[in-house]
Amino acid sequence: MIRKYAVALCLSFGLVAGAVSEPVDLPAPKDDDTCPVCGMFVAKYPAWVATVRYKDGHLHHFDGAKDLFKYLLDLPRWAPGHQRENIQTIGVTEYYTLTRIDAQQAWYVIGSDVLGPMGHELIPLETPEDAEEFMQDHQGVRILRADEVSLDLLEKLDRGEFE
Repeated sequence: MIRKYAVALCLSFGLVAGAVSEPVDLPAPKDDDTCPVCGMFVAKYPAWVATVRYKDGHLHHFDGAKDLFKYLLDLPRWAPGHQRENIQTIGVTEYYTLTRIDAQQAWYVIGSDVLGPMGHELIPLETPEDAEEFMQDHQGVRILRADEVSLDLLEKLDRGEFE
């Protein structure tokens, strides 16, 4: 009985591994918004936009999930004065639907033949089935979840090395 309630609770919060991410409501970047990691104008790449919204409404936009994770994993470097606990929403653009989904719930494929604005990229997908299909269609090497992304992995991705 307790197990049944635990599964229901996990499903209601989207905590089950196969749970579908709900779209997140984040504004599009303005023409002059630049990625805090690489300095590129983000609005030029709408299919790759990732965004962090802080509780006070402050936004940082990125030209892909890779730079988003570089930012999140080294916040003091890229956003001095900002704190992780003040982040309200983190969204990435889903590859197939081009909608913004929760970055923590997305599935990411690395090592594919699809390149983003900064080269090899973490390709965000909404479901594990979409990730598997993308991986087969685009010669992907590995499927990751957000908690598996590390600075070391991102550096390897920049060099075109895949695990």
